[in-house]
Amino acid sequence: MLKVGVLGAGHLGKIHLRLLHESKKYELIGFYDADAINGKKVADEFGYRYFDNINKLIDEVEVVDIVTPTLSHFDCAKKAIERGKHIFIEKPITHTIEEANELLELEKKYGVKGQVGHVERYNPAFMAVKRQIKNPMFIETHRLAEFNPRGTDVPVVLDLMIHDIDAILSVVDSEVRQINASGVSVISKSPDIANARIEFANGCVANLTSSRISLKNMRKSRFFQKDAYISVDFLEKKVEVVKMKDAPESPGDFDMILQNAEGEKKQIYFENPDVGQNNAILDELETFADAITNGTEPIVSLEQGTKALKVALQIIASFDTRTSVV
Repeated sequence: MLKVGVLGAGHLGKIHLRLLHESKKYELIGFYDADAINGKKVADEFGYRYFDNINKLIDEVEVVDIVTPTLSHFDCAKKAIERGKHIFIEKPITHTIEEANELLELEKKYGVKGQVGHVERYNPAFMAVKRQIKNPMFIETHRLAEFNPRGTDVPVVLDLMIHDIDAILSVVDSEVRQINASGVSVISKSPDIANARIEFANGCVANLTSSRISLKNMRKSRFFQKDAYISVDFLEKKVEVVKMKDAPESPGDFDMILQNAEGEKKQIYFENPDVGQNNAILDELETFADAITNGTEPIVSLEQGTKALKVALQIIASFDTRTSVV
């Protein structure tokens, strides 16, 4: 078992604490929270050991789980890495690209491993179909949430859209060529609604919409590729796969056949991949433990987290300039 400590005991931090306490791959040593009153309250309520000094906690563990506000990610991660500790860090990896790049350099220098908490990679619906998403040429995502003051310290792109950015980058094997985006502030001082169009060098286009002032919650993505349409509902954990193949010479009475302008006939058929049940947060934490133990690459590396942040910041930059970002 790996000795682990948690930095941050807010809403998500308490979830991490509970799961790490229950995990058979970690030994939870304790946690640190900058708010001493909250830290003592959590310790009294759940029985976890509270450290009032961040360095003391880091020194007693092998893995540091960073679940603090984004602005403090870099400082916390740097302290841990420079002490030779592996880090799990919530998304977005850092506040700036410069900070993220420095963490990448520190990770190599000190020979530790890092993973970023892009939890939708572990969504069972996405996992059920990811291998079938091959060379998509058009992607559309909608991530809508009812208003919650938590997270409004950053633009909706870093709060919500970055989940879809990371998922898209994990299935599109091409460099970003151009970005056009717009964002609107309604309640917060930073944009609450955003739309972005990402064009990749291979011709793929992704259209992303995110809102944190919606009347209903929605987390859906649709992937269009040659002879296939794949829909992923991250919220309901459902998938829909519609494929086409050459029509048989003698189709059955219930076969769905389409004919294009050139006279080619295609048969439409449906697949229903099995969608398992899991705890995505526990899975991301435990697969990180496996990566450390086995010396393998984490599923969402610091490098991948940095790429997602870079695209997110390019989208935000497009808000400011009202022009495309290349």
